[in-house]
Amino acid sequence: MPAPETLMKEILVRIIVTGATGTVGRHVIDGLLAHGATVRAVTRRPDTAGLPPQVDVVAADLDDPTTLPPAFVDGDALYLLATGDTSAAIAAAEAAGIRRIVLLSSASAGFADDDAGGAFHRSAEDAVTSSGLQWTLLRPGMFAANLLDWADAIKEHGVVRAPYDRALQAPVDERDVAEIAVNALLYDGHASAIHTLTGPQALSKSEQVAAIATGAGRSIEFVELTPAEWRDEASASMPGYAIDWLLAYWAKTADAPETADPTLGRLLGRAPATVDEWAERHREAFR
Repeated sequence: MPAPETLMKEILVRIIVTGATGTVGRHVIDGLLAHGATVRAVTRRPDTAGLPPQVDVVAADLDDPTTLPPAFVDGDALYLLATGDTSAAIAAAEAAGIRRIVLLSSASAGFADDDAGGAFHRSAEDAVTSSGLQWTLLRPGMFAANLLDWADAIKEHGVVRAPYDRALQAPVDERDVAEIAVNALLYDGHASAIHTLTGPQALSKSEQVAAIATGAGRSIEFVELTPAEWRDEASASMPGYAIDWLLAYWAKTADAPETADPTLGRLLGRAPATVDEWAERHREAFR
């Protein structure tokens, strides 16, 4: 976290959280409530959100800008996903008098210009940084929560089958990302900052599987597939564009492995969670 002198200068009154039921959003809400903030959660399905009773849950959709003005009214700060029409969301935030925005972007925003995911996130970032709002950009890498994609195969067969074992990534715990978002929403010290957030260890796929096995307390086998074999298996449950993007991403990180960035630990003031620590918290998903 920032040094104490940058904290507690100003706690904002009402925080608007989009993507409130998502991987990071739920943890952002929990963190804001723990700090005593007033929270309004924006979700497309408020009836099934399952959020704490003290949260003001409203229906709105980032893909439908006409729904945003009433959701943003009386807000002081906005936690925004890089999805939908970001420019429209920014316009609605400015019109509502919101002063501060924290954008959940992606580490892909720092990738080469020909990366489709990176181009999408850079476009969202440009809309934020060209606004009149005080802004902070969060660029998480691979979420540890993505490892839940292996949960069914591990539960049923005790095996993970995937290509590009040597494609190193540093999975980041979604709760650690949420902690930084909460701090940037509530306290000074993050204005015009771009935070690249990774886990503490760059791991191959087989090392990720071994970490899950340690945390979940069970044995798991890793089988490396060729890209063609994985494509055939994944095509039953995944659209072709997603398969293409993942294979290209893994091929890139096999040739130029990702590294662990120290930013998250510096901001937290502690070591970020490891994959085995994350897996221990989610052990029932893998057993």
